[in-house]
Amino acid sequence: MTAIESPCILVCSIDMKTGFCFGCGRTRDEISGWLAMTTETRRAVMSELPPAQPHGARARRFVRRNR
Repeated sequence: MTAIESPCILVCSIDMKTGFCFGCGRTRDEISGWLAMTTETRRAVMSELPPAQPHGARARRFVRRNR
């Protein structure tokens, strides 16, 4: 069995204002659909996430990505 790549850092809390997770920067839909996504789709989502911050958390995304 192969491990599934994930940006999750176990800081699971959604910012109600932006809809993004404070920990990984994904939306609820991205998080809930993660296991059903192809490897390519997951990597595409991860490539759009903000970089990890020095303290381990990701920067909040204040503007929704256009998809």
